[in-house]
Amino acid sequence: MINTNLKFCRRELALTQAQMAEKLGIKRSLVGAYEEGRAEPRLATLVNMARLFGITLDQLVTTDFSKKKNTKIIGSLPAPDPNAPDSDSADDNPEPPTPAAGGRLRVLAFTVDKDQNENIELVPQKAAAGYLNGYADREYLEVLPKFRLPMLSQTGTYRAFEIAGDSMLPIASGTVIVGRYVEEWASIKDGTPCIVVSSRDGIVFKRVFNKMRSGAMFVLHSDNPNFSPYDVKADDVLEIWEAKSYISSTFPIAELSLERVASLVLDLQQQVALLRKA
Repeated sequence: MINTNLKFCRRELALTQAQMAEKLGIKRSLVGAYEEGRAEPRLATLVNMARLFGITLDQLVTTDFSKKKNTKIIGSLPAPDPNAPDSDSADDNPEPPTPAAGGRLRVLAFTVDKDQNENIELVPQKAAAGYLNGYADREYLEVLPKFRLPMLSQTGTYRAFEIAGDSMLPIASGTVIVGRYVEEWASIKDGTPCIVVSSRDGIVFKRVFNKMRSGAMFVLHSDNPNFSPYDVKADDVLEIWEAKSYISSTFPIAELSLERVASLVLDLQQQVALLRKA
């Protein structure tokens, strides 16, 4: 299982065995031995692999990603440290690597219809807690409600989330936000409305301000001024979905400013004056 996962992830990222060895801090010959099943990695190396790939140790040793249909490998491994020792002289028990925030390998699972078109899976409020554990599991996604929106771009993977709370008014609680999966977090523009899935806060709908380059984190803002912005570390984020559409049974209420009210009153006065002259 480990050998197939290591080979699968390496090929998905278009890395040579030497490049993978350098990123893991081990000898190239060990990568070949692991992939061919001629050697078993030590526990410390297994932990390093899991951290590097951004998956759990349990997934690494029990889930054969090469046989999982409808699974995408997203993201890239961090660049090698120029000060790191040469891989040929590295041993099989290096210090745990620290992946660049937001740059770890991420597994994106999805489902397809009978014509092999990707579905939009709906995550209801009642399923939000379970999604944190099952977001990368296609079998979990299979039991979620599914639909398609033909007006959306055919590029990208979409998912829908039923939001709770009034932090993003006038978008009301219970609204379904349809988001497109964001692969490159550093590309998110400030103020972009997104569904952010994190281990700390669960599923939230906020405007994202990108601090990846300066602080490896995001600042999340609400449209409702009664809610204060707050930071979330990139390491705590599991997924980000850029909002592309929303579905709601509640129509937003138009806000009437003093200028708008004055304009309406003036229009009424003009209409009454015309009626009097008639």
